[in-house]
Amino acid sequence: MYSVIQKLLFTQDAEWSHDFSINWLRRSQHNLLNNIYKQQIVDKPVEVFGIKFKNPVGLAAGLDKNGECIDAFAAMGFGFIEIGTVTPKPQPGNEKPRMFRLPAGQAIINRMGFNNKGVDNLVENVKKSKYSGVLGINIGKNKDTPEENALEDYLICLNKVYNHASYITVNISSPNTPGLRNLQHGDALDTLLIGLKKQQRVLEKQYKKYVPILVKIAPDLTDEEIVDMSNSLIKAEIDGVIATNTTLDRDLVAGQEFCDQAGGLSGEVLCAKSQAVVSKLCDHIAGRMPVIGVGGIHSGSSAKARIEAGSSLIQVYSSLIYKGPKLIKEIVDFI
Repeated sequence: MYSVIQKLLFTQDAEWSHDFSINWLRRSQHNLLNNIYKQQIVDKPVEVFGIKFKNPVGLAAGLDKNGECIDAFAAMGFGFIEIGTVTPKPQPGNEKPRMFRLPAGQAIINRMGFNNKGVDNLVENVKKSKYSGVLGINIGKNKDTPEENALEDYLICLNKVYNHASYITVNISSPNTPGLRNLQHGDALDTLLIGLKKQQRVLEKQYKKYVPILVKIAPDLTDEEIVDMSNSLIKAEIDGVIATNTTLDRDLVAGQEFCDQAGGLSGEVLCAKSQAVVSKLCDHIAGRMPVIGVGGIHSGSSAKARIEAGSSLIQVYSSLIYKGPKLIKEIVDFI
């Protein structure tokens, strides 16, 4: 069924197909139409961050930015779901076209720019969801917020989503918001992390529960930058790392149609690059915090390799577009 639907969708513009799919999932998730993508997946429970996951395969942020299809993705069998990236204020994102398929590399290039309906809308959608599993909420800053004021945006989102999330991811690694990746380094990173951890302690007392904070990093970091960032995360007592976001590296798709389009590259071609970052990260962290591996995972064997490299959990996104919900079952069965 999915292969037929995919062929039809792939005849259309990539973002139009994405929006159509999200709208259809939203409308079908609470009726019998969800049987088209609903599947039974064996439980393979794992405990990470003090949280019990039904299985270690999650949906990466970016696919359901506004939390509109949580129950649909739950029906597919994900062990956890991450929604967002969400910002304090709604924003349209970058100009279209801004999403491109590269089928030869099972890849996607996007420069969406955190297009979303704002954190208040996302929270309302979470409240309407029937999902009782592990829910991550990915937060970012608005495009027009200066870098030096970034912490304020992250704190606004943190305060609003804290009581509705199983964990919260701080996105400072998207290449599509100007200056965002600068927050991955030096004093800017330390200031952000210290501010978030301080507010986390306030919210823990307010809501009488501890919600872990994770940081999502880029795959384009040098070995020295990985070490420096790891040290900052450990020093700030951040709860975990998600590695990695999309890449700016175009050598992976050289010569393919759309390869020169600006934006972040994701998909199967990213697998080796992301795997290398996870390996280096886990070697340096040495078990002091969990890592969620994401980026190019496209099969059971690639998922197992990411776990063997040190990831406690894994996430998929672009490969789900190319392979459909059966990918989730393939990975869970394999690992």
